[in-house]
Amino acid sequence: MAVAQHGVVSLDCADARPLAEFWAAMLGGRIVYTSAAAVVVRTGWVAIAAMEVPGYERPAWPGPGVPKQIHLDLAVTDLVAAAAEAQRLGATPAAEQPAPEHRRVLFDPAGHPFCLTTQVPAGAL
Repeated sequence: MAVAQHGVVSLDCADARPLAEFWAAMLGGRIVYTSAAAVVVRTGWVAIAAMEVPGYERPAWPGPGVPKQIHLDLAVTDLVAAAAEAQRLGATPAAEQPAPEHRRVLFDPAGHPFCLTTQVPAGAL
């Protein structure tokens, strides 16, 4: 038996609204909840909350200073087009790209790394 049937992926940040707007645009979602410190985006497959945290520090990936905290792997068919659109929406490409033929590592506006990838297993979707 599952302990929980639903959930929200929460991303710490310094400013919730712009991060939520970025993820809503990236994933074709909509903002469904706003409070003083959190904004929740709902898509057809996931809910993501941008949560303001006092003293938030951006991840330092791939360096050891501040761990990446969380990352999303987003399935795409065209890496070049998907990366271009992500950058248009406010993402920044990582300097280190471990497997650019299969995935692109980018950072959202709050510094969380995420991957656009053609390598998501079919059974995971």
